Amino acid sequence: MDYDFLIIGAGTGGMAAAKKAASYGAKVALIEKEKVGGTCVNRGCTPKKLMVYAADFALKEPLAGSYAWQECNRQLDWSLLMKKIHTRLENINNSFKKTFAEKGIDLIYGEAKFTGKQSVKVKDREITADKILIAVGGHPIKPDFPGSDLAITSREMFQLERVPEKIAIVGGGYIGVEFASIMNAFGAEVVFMDTSKLILSGFDKTLRQEVQQGLINRGIEFIAETTAEKIESEEDKFKLYLDNDRNIIADKVLLATGRAPNTKNLDLDKADVETGDKEEIKVDEYYRTKNQHIYAVGDCIDRIPLTPIAKAEALAVVETLYGKKPQSIDYDYVASAVFSRPEAATVGMSESSARDKYGDQVQYYYNSTTSMLYSLADDAIQEQIVIKLVTVGIEEKIVGAHMVGEHAADMIQCLGVAIRQEITKDDLDNSFGIHPTIGEEFMSMY
Repeated sequence: MDYDFLIIGAGTGGMAAAKKAASYGAKVALIEKEKVGGTCVNRGCTPKKLMVYAADFALKEPLAGSYAWQECNRQLDWSLLMKKIHTRLENINNSFKKTFAEKGIDLIYGEAKFTGKQSVKVKDREITADKILIAVGGHPIKPDFPGSDLAITSREMFQLERVPEKIAIVGGGYIGVEFASIMNAFGAEVVFMDTSKLILSGFDKTLRQEVQQGLINRGIEFIAETTAEKIESEEDKFKLYLDNDRNIIADKVLLATGRAPNTKNLDLDKADVETGDKEEIKVDEYYRTKNQHIYAVGDCIDRIPLTPIAKAEALAVVETLYGKKPQSIDYDYVASAVFSRPEAATVGMSESSARDKYGDQVQYYYNSTTSMLYSLADDAIQEQIVIKLVTVGIEEKIVGAHMVGEHAADMIQCLGVAIRQEITKDDLDNSFGIHPTIGEEFMSMY
């Protein structure tokens, strides 16, 4: 065998697995057909968060006057911002490659295709391995309607030459919501839509309502319960047809309607690896496929498509193989965030899912307040903070925590650790908050 451990896909999961396996003394190689770092680093989480930070300066500008700062005429240089972001991403890529070299991990560029149960081909090279991990991630998909090829996806959002004057966004999931928020802050006219009445399907209803209203308050138009049917090119713009007989003319149309696993071109049948209806790879609780030599993790197995989950699954595979400690992941209480403005974050069960499971045992606590940051601002630029706890039983064990407002992701991240340890409402009540902070509000909910 050429390698002990061969990994297809150098995203977050693949990189974590490679470094951990190498630390156990395994001979490791990574195959990547694009750039190391995968979607998250190159065309997802990292560049998007940098765009969020850039957009925040525009949102804070009106607030500065409330704190007696004099007006100034700032202008965004979009091309410079994009250049700086891509330079940062290139630096991250180089850092990854340096780490691989230091740890003796071979990095092989090209598209991998299976040729057997323990072998793949990259370009003209046949590579064999004792164990193989598939961590190829996913890609944005476009709905099948006339003219959908004229639209862009999240991938192309990081290649825009300028901020569009008007953008239409189809899809009210976290990707559509985040880009609606970003583009609005950069000065674009934003219209976004979803097939549901509320955005962010799967999140707690209170959170969904608050984020949706927050976006509307910022001047974003939301069209509920509608479906895109057709896109036509109209001179240098695009015309989007909706099923409610409305037409929208925009400079760009973003389709943020879902993602699919990157498994189609792997020739998995030659490796005796099974896939499901969504082309996701079927694995057991230890991420092992039907082929005992091949494992799969991350978005390509279609469980929870989050970067930390892919990393955790990948590390579990390495511990199973080389740490001699079979591991699987507990998917309860996985925290997630939506980096829109207002920001939202959640961990655990929504109120409705808790009631479906526990019925009348469910109690919830809710509080809405104005951030101290906005206490000097006029009513036109106020922003509410909303927090919600979902508890179960006489002991009021906390099974869900949800927040909308500044620093929501950071606070829910920390609270998630406590909720995994089955804390109760009394545990929070008997803790001391730091004053004056937003976090202390969680310690005083009645």
